[in-house]
Amino acid sequence: MAVTNTAAMTIAEMREFASFTAAEQRYIRRSLDIGLGRCDAFRIWGRSAGENAAIRSQYVTYQALKVLRGSIPVDSSFERIEGFVGKLTRVAAFDLAQERIDCFSAFRFLYERLLGADVRPWLPSAFCAAAALPQIRPERRKMLLQSLSEAAATAPGWSDRAPSFYPEFIEEVAA
Repeated sequence: MAVTNTAAMTIAEMREFASFTAAEQRYIRRSLDIGLGRCDAFRIWGRSAGENAAIRSQYVTYQALKVLRGSIPVDSSFERIEGFVGKLTRVAAFDLAQERIDCFSAFRFLYERLLGADVRPWLPSAFCAAAALPQIRPERRKMLLQSLSEAAATAPGWSDRAPSFYPEFIEEVAA
């Protein structure tokens, strides 16, 4: 039964990923390669000097992920929130400013994989804070904030199940 449930959850994650735009899917795969150190992102994703510069910036920004992974608050006290949420918002703002993530669902999908299941309760607030920053163009700000459903914003609890589907780069096959 557990294998069936795990397979069903993986398929659900694959379906969710398939529902994202092509730009979101590409950015998520690239971000996972950079954030999880899976490969040389310049070799796989760099198609131009501009893209190489963006990848370099993402590598620098994602250095904060190491600290974030070890500092996710696990209790309801307010003592560790400032350092964690501030850093998380800065990284999230970088990703949203790239204009490749168009909705909270794609943002959540990416960050659950970059930081793990324990980050889920913190994602709506980090997303809202980052999306509301003046660095995000007003029309994008509106689109991003409207993508956060009431259910996600007010969820009474969060699953602690680790993600199982981590999309990867797939080379195109010559026809």
